Amino acid sequence: MELVLLAIGVGLCVGVVVGALGAGGGILAVPVLVFGLGMPAHSATASSLIIVLITALASLPHHARNRNVDWRNGLVFAGVSVVGAVLGSRLSALVPEHLLLTLFGAMLVAVAIAMLRRALRTRREERAEAAAHGRAVDADCAETVATHDDPVLDQPGPDTVEAADGMLRHHGEPELPTTPARPSSPRLPLVIAAATLTGFLTGFFGVGGGFIVVPMLVIALGLAMRRASGTSLLVMIIATITSLLARLGTDVQIDWVTTLVFAAGSAVGGILGGPLSSKARPSTLALLFSVLLGGVAAVTLVQTLL
Repeated sequence: MELVLLAIGVGLCVGVVVGALGAGGGILAVPVLVFGLGMPAHSATASSLIIVLITALASLPHHARNRNVDWRNGLVFAGVSVVGAVLGSRLSALVPEHLLLTLFGAMLVAVAIAMLRRALRTRREERAEAAAHGRAVDADCAETVATHDDPVLDQPGPDTVEAADGMLRHHGEPELPTTPARPSSPRLPLVIAAATLTGFLTGFFGVGGGFIVVPMLVIALGLAMRRASGTSLLVMIIATITSLLARLGTDVQIDWVTTLVFAAGSAVGGILGGPLSSKARPSTLALLFSVLLGGVAAVTLVQTLL
């Protein structure tokens, strides 16, 4: 009974993180299943895929209703990730558990640093945007200033418009500049590489891959942080399903009772966490995500190496 209650409680917390950030379920589920619930590492990665899948399915509707899911780019990104997911799933079963967890911790350290830098950069952009918006605009000037329903600007307006500076702004966030020539082709190789890497990491570590998808959707496709978080859930669903199917025929065993109880709590948390993302600054979401990754990385490496 204590194990069930622990699985429900931790699953609820994981779900809140996934619902609010659009990522993070697997990075929490794997260490908890291994160090908290005593599950073998390979079984934990498979169970984590199920947990992430159910949680993402529960979290996606909220983001879809708020038009924070880019269906076209998300489906394309997920489709490219399938190859990496199959390869990663097959390779994971061949790696010793100790090495698997060590690599998992090292990966989290690198991603935490990258996301921290992104959070600080986004915070500076938000402050610059708020300062620029606070200046009075000459009534005789034909400039169009974007207004949004955003906690930074605190004004209602359209979801995405083009401001006078030539930047697309979504919920107050600057996206990539619009240029008449070759707006996306230079980033195509980056998108393909990122999608393949996402699939591989999903299959290999049993994580949703959101910690890679979110920054790649922001950097490579120019999506706003909140829209990237919602779109990442769609990618996670397809990548986790593929990774689970690729594990068929291997020796990996799944503790279905613990997994489904954990997933149930995580799904409820995902429903509760979705609305939280609309109330927080994008930079705050990124900062919390980076701190979370750093903490999980430290625990994983200490437990594994010692």
